[in-house]
Amino acid sequence: MGAEETLFQRFGKEFSKGTELFREGEAGREMYVIQAGKVSITKRVRDVEKTLAVLGAGEFFGEMAIISNKPRNASAVVNEDARLLVIDPKTFEAMIRGNAEIAVRMIKTLAGRLSEADAQIENLLHNDPASRVVHQIILLSQTRSRPSEEGTEIDFVVREMPRQLGVGEPAVRNVLDRMIRAGLISRSGDRVTVYDTAKLHDFLQYLEMKWKFGDL
Repeated sequence: MGAEETLFQRFGKEFSKGTELFREGEAGREMYVIQAGKVSITKRVRDVEKTLAVLGAGEFFGEMAIISNKPRNASAVVNEDARLLVIDPKTFEAMIRGNAEIAVRMIKTLAGRLSEADAQIENLLHNDPASRVVHQIILLSQTRSRPSEEGTEIDFVVREMPRQLGVGEPAVRNVLDRMIRAGLISRSGDRVTVYDTAKLHDFLQYLEMKWKFGDL
């Protein structure tokens, strides 16, 4: 029996798609580690549910409520059938005290999340909807990308963008089509290949200047 299966037998639970694991504002008594499946982390902003992240295998969440002993600052919903490790505060503390590698990994992950949160705030400062879409693609290419033969590949689920960026799905598709025509990206389903991130920065600057000054 492998280590993952041993952990699952001890701490694991299976959750079906659509299961609400916890809601923003609730008391937090567990953290979760994803062995398989995906989980959406969302937060309510001005009566609109915003998707902060979609997490996959190997990632963890829900730890802040245990660390700070404060209510949940976001909600979590299972995106697709998942196998999760459910860790209580006592087990969590024992893991951190007994394994320096786990502690370092958690610190690095939390630091990365803070950087992503700063980037999302920066994105919302863009008045131009098209700039928000381009900025999000740049962010994903820098933080959640995979190398490919043609450049950098990212997961970009269009149907999730309205809640994440405050930009309607037709507008998101329109921006993607413009970028494809400009030779900046290619797209296949929920995957986008970025050919050159530097050129995306140039395109973002162009959009911002156009929004500011209009067509002269």
